[in-house]
Amino acid sequence: MKRILTTAAAVAIAAGTFTAPVWAGTTINVDLWDSGADMVMVDNMRLKDNPDLSKAPMGIKIPQSTAPAGEITFKATNSSKNIEHEMVVGSLAKHPNSVPFKANLSRVDENAPNMNMGEVSELEPGGTASLTVHLTPGKYLLYCNVAGHYASGMWTLLTVK
Repeated sequence: MKRILTTAAAVAIAAGTFTAPVWAGTTINVDLWDSGADMVMVDNMRLKDNPDLSKAPMGIKIPQSTAPAGEITFKATNSSKNIEHEMVVGSLAKHPNSVPFKANLSRVDENAPNMNMGEVSELEPGGTASLTVHLTPGKYLLYCNVAGHYASGMWTLLTVK
C-alpha cells in the first residue's frame, strides 16, 4: 500500500517538527464542597443508605453523570473555606450497592478491590489538582475519604459508557 504525504506533512517531517496528533480525552470539573466549619457531620449518607444527597452537609459535584470510556481527567477544586478534602475514584463493579466501609475509622476501605483507582490527595481549602485515569465502561464512585466525609455524603456516581 502506497502512502501519500501532503506537502505540509512532508515539510514538517523533514524539518523535524512533526508530532503525532494527541487525542483529547474527557475533562470533568469536580467541586469538593461543604457547608462550613459549623456544619453537623452525619453518618447515614453512604451509598448503601440510598440517601437524599441534597440534605448532605458536604459533597462532590460534577456537571455530568456520564462520560465516554477512555482517558478522563478530573480537575478537582476544594471550594471549602476551612476544611481539607480529597477525591478518590473507585469502581463499583465488585461493590454495586455498598462499598467496603471501615466503621471504626469512618472511611472507605481503599485497599478493597478497585476502590482506589487514583486520587487527588488532600487539598487545602481553595486548592486545585488534577487526576487522569483510563476508565472502562461501568459505574464509578468519586468520594472523599477524609474520616467522616464519605458517610456525610461526600460522594457522587459517574457512569462510563
